[in-house]
Amino acid sequence: QVQLVESGGGLVQTGGSLRLSCAASGRTFSSYTMGWFRQAPGKEREFVAGISWITTSTYYADSVKGRFTISRDNAKNTVYLQMNSLKPEDTAVYYCTARSGHYVDTSRLKYDYWGQGTQVTVSS
Repeated sequence: QVQLVESGGGLVQTGGSLRLSCAASGRTFSSYTMGWFRQAPGKEREFVAGISWITTSTYYADSVKGRFTISRDNAKNTVYLQMNSLKPEDTAVYYCTARSGHYVDTSRLKYDYWGQGTQVTVSS
């Protein structure tokens, strides 16, 4: 079992920045591929970013590429999502997730563990 706890969400103006953190506990964090998804009201949960545990390669949704950066610190069992140049359409609940596969997958069905989510609101 892996437990995930997100933090760092909040209210920010358009163009601002936030850094989300996800602290993991349980099984060996370094052997899990980590990801961030988000869900806006009335919409499906969508892939935002992911980082492979075996290659440390990163992947991003087109909508956030160049603005968001995912990273991980295996010593601290933590994954981060640095969000810059935020837009109102980035408003959503952001979820940290983990899967035991080697590589990032953009389908939420491929992930085994989820955090409770943290709200990000970008005002115009």
